[in-house]
Amino acid sequence: MTCSRRHLSTPGLSVLVITLVLVLYSGRSFPESTIYRCDSRGGVQFSDQPCGPNPERVKIRDNRVGGSLADNLPDYKDEPDPDPTEEEKARPTRDDTCRFINSTDLRTYLARNQVVAGMTREQVERAFGRTSEVYPTPQETWVYQTKYYGALYELTYVYFRNGCVERVEYRKP
Repeated sequence: MTCSRRHLSTPGLSVLVITLVLVLYSGRSFPESTIYRCDSRGGVQFSDQPCGPNPERVKIRDNRVGGSLADNLPDYKDEPDPDPTEEEKARPTRDDTCRFINSTDLRTYLARNQVVAGMTREQVERAFGRTSEVYPTPQETWVYQTKYYGALYELTYVYFRNGCVERVEYRKP
């Protein structure tokens, strides 16, 4: 009876070793290179070694990817906001501004003939068209009728506050 010996090397083992080596060396930081700027008769010259009589060292910002998301955040203060000054109190507040709806969302709403809270009167007209029913009191309300095969199917009530849509209600007649 004869025995044969198998070698322990497999293609998967070599891939594992190469991957391990790459991972170990990827975290290693390499020294930064220095760049020099020199003025000469021919113009400005950049080099990795000092050139000319007065080489100027160029500072290059680190542009490596990585780091922490908190690197660029301001320091957190655990103090409450100060009371507004008299000047800030005297400044009139604007209640006639609607919430911001970005242009992509607005185009989507208008394409779907959809009205959402925060839209202006003009945006509602672009989405639903002009209405024939407007009730100014107690709260400005526009009513739209949806007909299906000529029969009244749904009523849409759009409620405004300070020129902006506050809410939209859909009701069966």
